[in-house]
Amino acid sequence: MAVKIRLARHGSKKRPYYRVVVADARSPRDGRFIEEVGRYNPLTTPKTISLDLEKIADWQVKGAQLTDAVAALVKAANEGERAAAEPKKSKKQLAKEAKAAEEAAAAAAEASEE
Repeated sequence: MAVKIRLARHGSKKRPYYRVVVADARSPRDGRFIEEVGRYNPLTTPKTISLDLEKIADWQVKGAQLTDAVAALVKAANEGERAAAEPKKSKKQLAKEAKAAEEAAAAAAEASEE
């Protein structure tokens, strides 16, 4: 039996909430599973990741395969969530900040010349 550790989607429409489950690879995404080993909520700030890393390691020793999404969550849980701490900025916002930095540098240069 091929076993995978993957995400099972719960929550309402456009409000996803995921459970990290150990399931047979042939079962449906939200169907029957063997064991729940964690939870993931992408809507909170910062994103909530609660995993039982010991259970995940035990299942991996037994031959369970992590999906790409769960592997990323495990990596984030091990390292701490540094990537989500800083929100992404649009190109307009980055250009605006660069212009403000240039103006501040010019003002500082003028002040040092006087």
